[in-house]
Amino acid sequence: MVISWIRRLTVAGALATAAAVLMMAAGAIWERAESAGHVYAPEQVPDAAVALVLGAQVDYPGARPSAFLAARLDIARRLLARGAVRAVLVSGDHARWAYDEPGAMTRWLIEHGVSPSLIVQDYAGFDTYDSCQRARRIFGVRRAIVVTQSYHVDRAVALCRNAGIDTDGVGDDTARAYPRQWLASAVREPPAGVKALYDTLSGRDPVLLGPNETGVADALRTAARRG
Repeated sequence: MVISWIRRLTVAGALATAAAVLMMAAGAIWERAESAGHVYAPEQVPDAAVALVLGAQVDYPGARPSAFLAARLDIARRLLARGAVRAVLVSGDHARWAYDEPGAMTRWLIEHGVSPSLIVQDYAGFDTYDSCQRARRIFGVRRAIVVTQSYHVDRAVALCRNAGIDTDGVGDDTARAYPRQWLASAVREPPAGVKALYDTLSGRDPVLLGPNETGVADALRTAARRG
C-alpha cells in the first residue's frame, strides 16, 4: 500500500514537473516569436516618440535606483540625448507611500540632465503587463522603445506589442557586473513568461486603470517646440 502511494506521488510529481516545463517553454517561444526583429542595441534602435522605462528596485534609505534600474535610466537618457526619443515615460510601483519607483526614476533623470518637462510618471506600473497596457490605454502611447535588462527585454517587447504599441526594445547588459542579482533575476524569467502569456491570452485589465492622462502628449508637444 505504501509503495503504491509512493508510485502515485512520484508519477504525479513527474507529470507536474513536465507540465511546468512545457508551460515555461511555451512562454519562452511566444516571447521570442513576438519580439523577433524588435530588439536592438541602444545605438541601433529605430527612433520612437517615447522611451518606456520599466521600474525595478529602489534602494532605501535615500530612494536611489538600484544598479539595474540606473542602467535602464542611463539608456533612456542616451536615447533622448541623441534624438532617438523625444520623451520618457517612467513606469513603476508606487502602491505604498514609502516606496516610489517613478519618483526615484524621475529624480535620477533630472540629476543627469534630463528636463523635467520631458519626463512622465506612471505610478501604477506594478508589473510589465500593467506598464504596457497603461502606456497604451491611459497615456495613449502608440510607438515606443521599451528599456529594461537583456534577460527581460523579449518579454517586455512581446507584452507591449500585444498591448497595441509599435514597440522595439533595448536591453541593458552592464548589470551583469552583479552576477548574483543577475542570476536571481534571470531565473525568475521562465515562470514570468508563463504569467505574461496567460495575462495576454486572458486580456485582463491592469490593476489600476482610470481616466486618460495627457502627460505624454504634453511632453511631446514641449519637445516639438524645442525643435
